[in-house]
Amino acid sequence: MGVPVYLGNQFSTICSFVVIYYIVYCVVLMSWYLRRMIELNLPTFEYKLKKTDNKPFIYDIIRKKYIVLTPEEWVRQHFIHLLINQYQYPKALFAVETGLKYNKMQKRSDILILSRDGSPFLLVECKAPNIAIRDSTFSQIARYNFTIQPQFLAVTNGLNHFCFQARNGKVTYLPDFPKYEMVLE
Repeated sequence: MGVPVYLGNQFSTICSFVVIYYIVYCVVLMSWYLRRMIELNLPTFEYKLKKTDNKPFIYDIIRKKYIVLTPEEWVRQHFIHLLINQYQYPKALFAVETGLKYNKMQKRSDILILSRDGSPFLLVECKAPNIAIRDSTFSQIARYNFTIQPQFLAVTNGLNHFCFQARNGKVTYLPDFPKYEMVLE
């Protein structure tokens, strides 16, 4: 007669193995997905990830919720953290994926920074890293500029970044993004 290896409840043992397997599976899947995310030409930051229904999510500190992690969202989150950490923009001035109307069509702006008086200051259009920034991208932000009329415009795919000042109907290329202090001017 053999001696049982485990005398506990078989259901709880099986459940424990399933939970352990699921945790290992999630960690492996997340690390695989992050390896697929291209390294960007933006500073890294401490991000929070989770997986729900086999989809990875990243925590957005502006919207205060987890968002499906797509290549474009990866760029958007990096750019948000760049503006907060390097350029000292307060989180309270951000509006992310806000709606706008252009020629009776509903559109969404990726990142909009407001000045203290609530007027549009910086409009940022984000693209996935595999999307080249072309004339069509600049045309897109020009259309948004027509509606929103911020002081500054930026376009990024996480690898290449462009910033412009829009003043009196004239658009001028800038070598860097405006610092938060410019909001106060």
